[in-house]
Amino acid sequence: MDPRTRWQRIGWALPWLLFQVFPLADLFSTPRPAAVRVVAVAGLLAFTGAYLVVFSRMFGRRDCPWPWRELLVVAVLGVGLAVWLGPSWSGLMIYVSGAAAAVLPERWVWPAIGGAAAVCASVNAAHDMLGELFILPVMCVLTAFALRGTRYLVSVNAELTEAREELARAAVAEERLRFARDLHDLLGHSLSLIALKSELAGRLAERDPSRARAEMADVEDAARRALAEVREAVSGYRQIGVALALAEARAALSAAGIALHAPSAVPPLPAPADAVLGWVVREATTNVLRHSGARAVVVGLTVDDEDAALTVTDDGRGAAGGTPGAVRSGAGLSGLEERLAALGGRLETGPAPAGGFRLAARVPVGARVGAP
Repeated sequence: MDPRTRWQRIGWALPWLLFQVFPLADLFSTPRPAAVRVVAVAGLLAFTGAYLVVFSRMFGRRDCPWPWRELLVVAVLGVGLAVWLGPSWSGLMIYVSGAAAAVLPERWVWPAIGGAAAVCASVNAAHDMLGELFILPVMCVLTAFALRGTRYLVSVNAELTEAREELARAAVAEERLRFARDLHDLLGHSLSLIALKSELAGRLAERDPSRARAEMADVEDAARRALAEVREAVSGYRQIGVALALAEARAALSAAGIALHAPSAVPPLPAPADAVLGWVVREATTNVLRHSGARAVVVGLTVDDEDAALTVTDDGRGAAGGTPGAVRSGAGLSGLEERLAALGGRLETGPAPAGGFRLAARVPVGARVGAP
């Protein structure tokens, strides 16, 4: 434990030590043998030391062991000194009650407090101290109430602190996941395009150098665009729309010899819906290039007063080749589902009616991005 924290907890106990003025006054004002005084002083010092140790462990974590040995010393010495030396020492039961309230588990607190109050009342009654018979046992209970309330407030505050820390950790983890998802979506498409065009340029280098140079120019453009998008993603300002995603898809699929049938014009869409559907087009294009073996891709986009629906259908291997299942479990489509869910939309994937693979996304056109 941090020494500063330990002393702060001991500070809770120090004001209550003022009650020891009564046993100390009795010790020096009441005629007693010297041996009795020595034993009484030693007992009081041991009692006080154990009491302070108990309070140094006050408000500890629930999984920490409670100081039962020190509490036992406080209880035994408190009861023994009070019964042995009389009513002036019965105030030690207030300390016993406070120590029990500070550290005992809930189910044992009130029996211990009741026992301390009963011992205090019995000692005073045995010496016909009717005033103290009422006041000191009540002090035992009130002290316990005060410390239990303080203990509860400190416990609730600790739980709130832990909850805030957990929320902060969750926010960091969510931001890391979002950033990883964005980089996957950005670089997966661009690097697939670069690899495809580089391979095509290599095949054309000897028989059609001019075409190869054109393809390498496209590779350079794609690399520069990917670099710019990564910079924008790091800055948090990137925006991928459907129109841009379709233009990129047309270039990438054309280089792979895959025909793209898509709307020539994209209707106006709210920025969040436009962005998320742009990501859908990108991820679908990447999966077609990587997995499908398709020869043609059809993109459909419909917008009404409530929803925007986008479908991407290819004529590739589809479910028969087992590829969609593998794609379905990947990070790309999972990321799309999260993006769409944040806008109240949904993603559907599966075999196309005429064979191949079909991806369909629907998003409310009035949606607002809760998390990119």
